[in-house]
Amino acid sequence: MGEPTDSGPAPAAGRGRAALSEDGVEFDGRDAALLRAVDAAGSVAGAASELGRSRARALTRIETLEDAYGTLVERRRGGEGGGGSRLAASARDLLDRYDRLQAVLAATASVPETVLDGTVAAVDGELAVVDTPVGELSGLHGGTVDDEGADDRADGRDADDGADGRDADDRADGGAVAVGDAVQVRIGADAVTVNDAANAVDPDATSARNRLAGRVSRIDSGETVSTVRIVVEPVDRGGTDDAAVEVAALITAESIDRLGLAPGDPVSLRWKATATRLVAQVE
Repeated sequence: MGEPTDSGPAPAAGRGRAALSEDGVEFDGRDAALLRAVDAAGSVAGAASELGRSRARALTRIETLEDAYGTLVERRRGGEGGGGSRLAASARDLLDRYDRLQAVLAATASVPETVLDGTVAAVDGELAVVDTPVGELSGLHGGTVDDEGADDRADGRDADDGADGRDADDRADGGAVAVGDAVQVRIGADAVTVNDAANAVDPDATSARNRLAGRVSRIDSGETVSTVRIVVEPVDRGGTDDAAVEVAALITAESIDRLGLAPGDPVSLRWKATATRLVAQVE
């Protein structure tokens, strides 16, 4: 196993997205709001109306969550007192866990961020595929070459655009990217989900477009949330001498205990392309 490079986890001020994960299903702020609305309204329909969502979508989301977290909403059939819904004890426990995680992240000055250098291999709208030392990763770039403003020329480019369809401002602020561009791939530790390597989930089944395999190098334990460092070996890229990289993930202490994580353990990592930022490198 190679040594991790220096371009591993770095501080990223201002980040911090609270989300719990179980069996590949994330529980985040929208889900917490849905459960709290059910509790306040006494019904899924009332909660959906309060949140401006459809009842069908709210029910589908609750069912998805219950497949992973167990019964969350107890439904009562209509009768003399009328029907309705109320939160199960497990839902209140889940909300307590989420609130604790959110509080810890809110109090954290910075969330570790993994930074990888790479080259854009393909662009599809706001998403791009980047060739990195650990393989191809997908992420969001800062814009598209079709959104240049009111002074576009007939060929779709501003007067100061270059041959690649981007102006100087695009290149400077990490906006739209093109195939062949050198970029940084930035992955917040709060977006990465860690799973036992033997129970890795197909990323296509969970909308997690990126997946890597590695081994735990160390665990920086916290009272509620810990930072797990995972060493990922480089892929074979035609004889290039790339070193292993280290990816950071924020995990609740409860999850670490449940997974029994320890240094040296093989694990599977996954995270969504929409949680991955691509920043153009400016020479």
